[in-house]
Amino acid sequence: MLARIATREFLARKTFLHLISPSLNALVNQLHTMRLSEDQMAQVLSPEVRQLAQLFSSHGYELRIAGGAVRDLLMGKTPHDLDFATTATPDEMKSMFDAEGVRMINAGGEKHGTVTARLEECNFECTTLRIDVETDGRHAEVEFTKDWQLDANRRDLTINAMFLGLDGTVYDFFDGSKHLSDRFVTFVGDADTRIREDYLRILRYFRFYGRIAESADNHSAKVLESIKANAEGLAKIAGERIWVELQKIITGNYGGELLVKMAECGVGPFVGFPENFDCAGVKAVYRRCQEANIPTSEVHHMTLLASGFASEEEAIRFIARVKCSKRERDLLLHIIQHRDFALQASSFKEVKDHLVDIVIGERRNKDVGLFLTSELLKYVGRVDFLENLKNWEIPRFPVNGNMVGERGVPRKQTKVALRDILEEWKKSDFALGSEELLDRLDVKQYQ
Repeated sequence: MLARIATREFLARKTFLHLISPSLNALVNQLHTMRLSEDQMAQVLSPEVRQLAQLFSSHGYELRIAGGAVRDLLMGKTPHDLDFATTATPDEMKSMFDAEGVRMINAGGEKHGTVTARLEECNFECTTLRIDVETDGRHAEVEFTKDWQLDANRRDLTINAMFLGLDGTVYDFFDGSKHLSDRFVTFVGDADTRIREDYLRILRYFRFYGRIAESADNHSAKVLESIKANAEGLAKIAGERIWVELQKIITGNYGGELLVKMAECGVGPFVGFPENFDCAGVKAVYRRCQEANIPTSEVHHMTLLASGFASEEEAIRFIARVKCSKRERDLLLHIIQHRDFALQASSFKEVKDHLVDIVIGERRNKDVGLFLTSELLKYVGRVDFLENLKNWEIPRFPVNGNMVGERGVPRKQTKVALRDILEEWKKSDFALGSEELLDRLDVKQYQ
């Protein structure tokens, strides 16, 4: 309801200023424009994009590139994805595409204003300018508009609220280009209002802070206060959506500092973190990676996040909240179970034994064993052991269950006997053969 009132107040204020004074209306719009160079535009003006732009123009509709691609171009990066905004409604787009023989896919986006056109094997998402007239912190009831500022006003961060005309003109209503130049991350308009429209924007703020900011702690105090006041709203957000954002925060710039800042803002319990999230542990694992020259981008997000959990029980509650994959779950639990061993390991022999326990003792896939062991070594910053691991081949275990049975061990005791033999094999640094190992077997203890 607050979001609906805020939208209506904005619309009413804008309409009123239109009527009484064009100059006052300009103060509301605060539109700034600039032109990108031909070289910059060449990064997005593919033949297919030109064809799409010509199609909209010939039918009397405006089409601009929106959001992240504009931000990336201004930062000197080549955009990977292009999203388009248009004054055409979904029905008008469908009619236009039908008339031009353009194929359309993903019809499910139409209720939100998005029509996806396919031109020359390329998909283009084109979304009608929208106003959020009512939100519940997760979903929005939208109305279509032809006003570019109103659409910009509903977006999350100023750096994501710019449009790019296909002639190279950047349209910036909320100082996004200046904030980008200053490496400053803030919300469009009132932070409380933006967050309450979609509480996931709290995590998007931290993710983009990691991408844009030039220092770890240059947050707006007002933004942090709004996050603290609204953190509880994240409880409404699906775990899958939370996990997508968290992964990018964890392995991005200032990942450790941002996790700590999130905990300080009270975000943790609502995204699955324990009440006593181990901020000191988080700082320590990021510090170890830095000291060992291991880029966090090369460390699995679960490896880094494990540092915040004191126990398996805490980790299991987090897993249930975010609904992560089995591979991610196994890694998180493995790190927590074995990190004390890894921190104390003084020889590569211990690392080899650990890998053998996984692959031979637990009968797990070799690649899985190498993955779990490598991430454990990254967690403790042991690049020396990591390098040795790359050059070490797991030897073939020389004993099997049939051999043990032939020596007189009852079938129900086979696993126990093999476990004991494995320990003897490890003690020999994998040097003993099958006969030597079997000769050491005390069959009587298994009777």
